[in-house]
Order: sequence, then C-alpha cells, then structure tokens
Amino acid sequence: MKNNYIPRDISWLSFNARVLQEANDPSVTLKDRIRFLGIFSNNLDEFFRVRVATLKRMVELIDKKKSLNIDILESPNLILDEIQKVVLKQQSEFNRIWNNINKELIKRKVVIINDKKLNLSQKIFVRNYFDDVVRPYIIPLMIENLPELPYLRDKSLYLAIVMRNKQNAYHEKFALIEIPSKSIGRFVILPSSKGTNAIILLEDIIKFNLPIIFSHFKFNHFDAHVFKITKDAEIDLDQEVGLNFVEKISKGVKNRRKGKPVRFVYDKEMNAELLDYLIQKLQLTRKSSIIPGGHIHNFRHFMDFPDVLVEKQERPKPFPHPAFRNKTQVSEVILKKDVMLHFPYHNYDPVIDMLREAAMDDDVISIKITAYRLASNSKVINALINAARNGKEVTVFLELKARFDEEANLEWKTLMEEEGVKVLVGIPNVKVHAKICIIQKRVQNKLVQYGFISTGNLNEKTARVYADHCLLTANKALLMEVNKVFTYLSNWQLGDKPIEKTKHLLISPISMRNSIMQLINEEIKFAKQGYPSQITVKLNSLSDQILLDQLHKAIKAGVKVNLIIRGILTLKEGMEKSKNPINAISIVDQYLEHARVMIFHNKGKEKVFISSADWMVRNLDHRIEVAVPILDVKIKKELIDIINIQLKDNQKARILDSDLNNNYVPSLRMKKVKSQVETHHYLIGKK
Repeated sequence: MKNNYIPRDISWLSFNARVLQEANDPSVTLKDRIRFLGIFSNNLDEFFRVRVATLKRMVELIDKKKSLNIDILESPNLILDEIQKVVLKQQSEFNRIWNNINKELIKRKVVIINDKKLNLSQKIFVRNYFDDVVRPYIIPLMIENLPELPYLRDKSLYLAIVMRNKQNAYHEKFALIEIPSKSIGRFVILPSSKGTNAIILLEDIIKFNLPIIFSHFKFNHFDAHVFKITKDAEIDLDQEVGLNFVEKISKGVKNRRKGKPVRFVYDKEMNAELLDYLIQKLQLTRKSSIIPGGHIHNFRHFMDFPDVLVEKQERPKPFPHPAFRNKTQVSEVILKKDVMLHFPYHNYDPVIDMLREAAMDDDVISIKITAYRLASNSKVINALINAARNGKEVTVFLELKARFDEEANLEWKTLMEEEGVKVLVGIPNVKVHAKICIIQKRVQNKLVQYGFISTGNLNEKTARVYADHCLLTANKALLMEVNKVFTYLSNWQLGDKPIEKTKHLLISPISMRNSIMQLINEEIKFAKQGYPSQITVKLNSLSDQILLDQLHKAIKAGVKVNLIIRGILTLKEGMEKSKNPINAISIVDQYLEHARVMIFHNKGKEKVFISSADWMVRNLDHRIEVAVPILDVKIKKELIDIINIQLKDNQKARILDSDLNNNYVPSLRMKKVKSQVETHHYLIGKK
C-alpha cells in the first residue's frame, strides 16, 4: 500500500461489515436486524455500481496504455481481487445471519413460505393473486436462440427458467422473467392459521404459476432460480456539440442503461447449463464479480419488510426544539437568536415552517436555497413553489449531478421552472453539495436576512433517520458570506472572486482545505508550546492523504486526536499504535450518523464548525461545500456535549484501526453508554 494507507474501497467494505454486525446483534430488534440486512445489500449494490465499476474502468485504461491522472493507492487489479475475497466472505456471513434471523422469525410465528410449501387454501390464493394482480406485468423472454440477451435492468431481479418434458430430457428451453417488485411489491401476506403470519415472495408466486405462464409449450418440469446483475452507474457527460448541460445529464441517464455488468449474483442451485449460458451472453469473465448466493436476492427490499413484528423497543419519535414548542413563528425566533436543530431527535418542522411562512409573508422579498437530494413528495419544493406563486423571487441551485437522483432532479427542475422558480444548474467539473438557505425580508424599511446552514440534505423523509445538525441563524456576518456563495453560484462563469476571501465560512474548493490545515497547525504549535491541545473530528469519510498526514504530524507533536468516522477511514498503518495513539471510532446504530463536526481546542477557547464536507479529495477540491463556525456560546457547548457523549459510547462504537477488525469499544465495567439513546435523553431534557 502506498504510504501504508488502507485503500478507500477496502475501508468502505469494513464499514459495511459494521452494518452486518448490527444485523447479527441480538440486542437489536428483529425488525431492525432485517432492515440492516436490507441496508447492507443496498449499500453493496451501490458500491459495485460506482466504486467497482470505476476500478474496472481504470483497469481498461491501464490495459490500453493510456496515461492516467488518477490518485489511486494501489493497482486497481489488486484492489478488485481483494474486494472479491472480502465480498465472498461477507456474503457467507450474510447467509449465516439470515438463517439465524429466519429461525427467530419462525419462533415469532412469522414464516416465509416458498412455492413448494403452500397448503391448499394458500395455493388457491396464490393462483388468484397471480391472475388478478401479477399476470399483466409478466413478459417471458425466450432466450436460448437469441444472438444476444435483451436489455436487462440494473437492480432488478430475474427468474432464469429451464423448461423440459420429463419424457424428453433433450428437449428444453430457456426463459427469463423480470420480477415486477417495483410495480407490485416484493412481499405478499398469505392466509394462514390464527396467530401465524405467512409471507411469500413475489418470485415464488411466479414460480408456482410457471405451468400457466408457459402452458402452450406442454412442458411438465420447470427449474427456476433468481439472479440479478449490477451495472456500471457512471454517467458519461456527452461532449457532443450543441447539447446544453441539462440535455447531457438527461442523455447520460438514458445511456446508463447500457452500462457494463460489474456483478452477477445468482442462486447457487441454478441449472449449470443455463448459468454458463448467462455468463457467456453477459460477457462476464473470471475477473467479473460472479457471486453464488442463496434462494433470496435483492435483500434491499427487506428494508420494507411487512409490518408483522410487534417490538418492545420502538424508535422514539422526533420532538419539537424548545424554541418552537409554543408554535411561535420560526422567523421571529431566528431573528432574535441562533437555533441548532439536531435531527432526527428534533423534528424537521421548523425548516419546512420557515419556508412556508416565507412563502406567505408579504414582507419577504426573496428566497435562495441549494438542493442536492430531495424527498419524493418534497414539502420543501412545495413551499418554494408557493413562494414563487405569491410573487417572491425564488432561486434554487439544483445539483443535477447528484448520483442516482439525476432523473428525479431533472423532473423537479421542470416542475419548478413551470411555476416561476429560477433554477440554477451545472458548474463544470464541480458538484454543489453545500446545504444553505437565505431569506430576505423588509421589516420597518430595513432589509433583514435569516436562513440556515446544514450538514444534511433538504429531505424531510431521511431527516427521520439521518443524524444531522442544522443551524438556523440571522447572524449578519455569516449570512453576508452565504450571500457571497449564492453570488458565485449565479455567476460562476465570472470566476470565484466572490468567495475567495471569507472571514467566517470555510468554502470548498477555495479555502476549506487550507483553513483546516491552518487549524491543525495551530494545535501543533500549542502542543509544542506545552499547552493542552486536541482535535476532534466527526465525518462520514476521511480519506484525504494530505489531511491524514497532517493529523499524523499533530499526533507526533503531542496533539490528542479523536476521530468519529461512520464510513471510510484510510488510516495510516501504525497511526493508532504510536506513542500518542489516535482515538478513532465508528458508531453504527439505529440512526445513520451523517453530520460533519470539527472541534479544535484552541487553548480552551474551542473553535467549533459544522460542515457539509467530508475530508475527501472530491469534497475539498471538486465540490462547493460550506463549513460554518458556531458562534453562539450555548449552541457551541451543546454540540461539544453531544460529541463527548459519542466519544464515550461503549455499546455501538467500534474501534477503527489498520487491522479492520471492527472490535467494539470495551465497556470495562463502566456505565453502559449508547450514544444515540444518551443524546436523545440529553436533548429532550433541555429547556
């Protein structure tokens, strides 16, 4: 490994192993254990669609002897080989966990029945359900004589079928059927005895009805097993002259369908001849990720497992922030003081209410906001549209390059523009990932501003499970600089002069990297002068080698470094074993730890920031990101308290080291601290 760093993709797989640990934890509710299996599966799908696909592209470029301007820690071939080993090992662990969960389900009288185990009444139900609901969606594809396979959808599940007559084993046909789970749903609850919940998967309903689907062929034996393919999800922005940026994104989304397969996952009981046929037709090679599995695939659907389990521990509901408990107008509160919302503990209502109030407030002149990922029925967008209808000047920078949200964002763009919203899109080679909003209104002939700077997306649905921080503020100094960001977003063609010099905000790709380096260097200086010094950083991912090297220097100088990293940490080998070891943990629990926080001791006068940016090359050098200092003393203490609670977690925190063992932080007879529970108690007790 170059410089002895862990490759980012191997570190990411270690994160997904922590998700798998949650599925294996008997203290977690059975419902959530199933959900974690779904999350693991969905994570792995996206990993193959993006990271594995990227590595395979690198291999192709190297094979063609093209020059590469890519920062990569190792040969992509070696990393792909390591990924295959780790994924196969994790798949085996996944199957073991699922078998154990299935036993627990049976104890709870929840049974998943396949097509071979139906009783008479269930057979009648399945036959009728197929006729009434499923049949219109079934389009069999006869494939054995086709020169090439028809288009197969990424992320869809397929039945691969061998049909034959028992009297003539040599006469057989191959067919494919796409499982229409997106249209119908994957799970169907069957009639069953009292006190029992029987569930059948959609593919097993189709299997049971294969004799009806193929009745005209006169076959009497059917061998059917599921498989899925994962495709390269990269969008190539066509350089075709005459296409504007929006057209390129739209064309790229359509061309994504043609992505090369990067993974083939199949039921290991599949007919060997048909398996070889599919591998050949999909042009898979020994370097392809061909992964045998069990009867069930596309476990991502299990995130929506039927609500048949009654659990003692239910996730607590979000509660109102104390500042808004008396239903006071959001703008009135913010104009008097800063407020920090901590999701998902606090509810998301103040963000929506702030925009709704602005839409109806006669004194509001304009709303400017950035949007990256939005809820499917976005209340945020509805509020912005209402504001435009009411004559407000509404400007939205909508990032069309948000991966896997490109199509949805194109639709939002059209809808908003039709309603009079000014939609800004597209800065070449840069994504806008900052989460900022500014509202201008006139109060007694004076122009006042208020808004927010957040670590999370404008998505009221994910705000119920993503742990984020959102600063609502009317601070003039901060909002003056937020305005500069919007000036740049509106006129980026004129250069980055508007955001070159900011006193408070750290902005990528202009000043954030250098500012963080300077803050680390200050702690190094204080340590060398004999002062207590400490850096605490909470991120989703930390893989930037320059900043990691600087943290290594800080550790050698005597600075105490605490890292809370949910996902990727490309830790330098031995960094955690030095004389002044790094304290690096990862917390995986009910909520997704999504916030980015930086705390620098600064000789006891802490400098505290929340940010939209991880410490990765892409965030620091190729995205518009914003970090904001927390200036309010009470909010600063509140944020430090929450981070300190997380640093004490000894139930859901894992030790991050270069061995990638994901060992839990030992409790050592201390008080058991589950940080998400303790944070809830801490915040609900604040007045």
